[in-house]
Amino acid sequence: MPDEKSFETLYGEMEEAVRQLEAGDLSLEESLALFARATALAEQCNALLDRAELRVRQLLAQPDGSAATGPFESWQNG
Repeated sequence: MPDEKSFETLYGEMEEAVRQLEAGDLSLEESLALFARATALAEQCNALLDRAELRVRQLLAQPDGSAATGPFESWQNG
């Protein structure tokens, strides 16, 4: 999607939300809304990481079509 934010952007927004929550200067309602936003950002980050992991696994697939599994170090040597 062309308007999809990058992992780095989403992660930065999540870090800022956490910083604001930790500061403790917000009302309960503001804190709850910001917590919900941070949770949504974390879910988006996790989805992007899952897609990246899938892509790496596809790139490291064996010639016979099986996916490479095990420690990353063994993929590099295998």
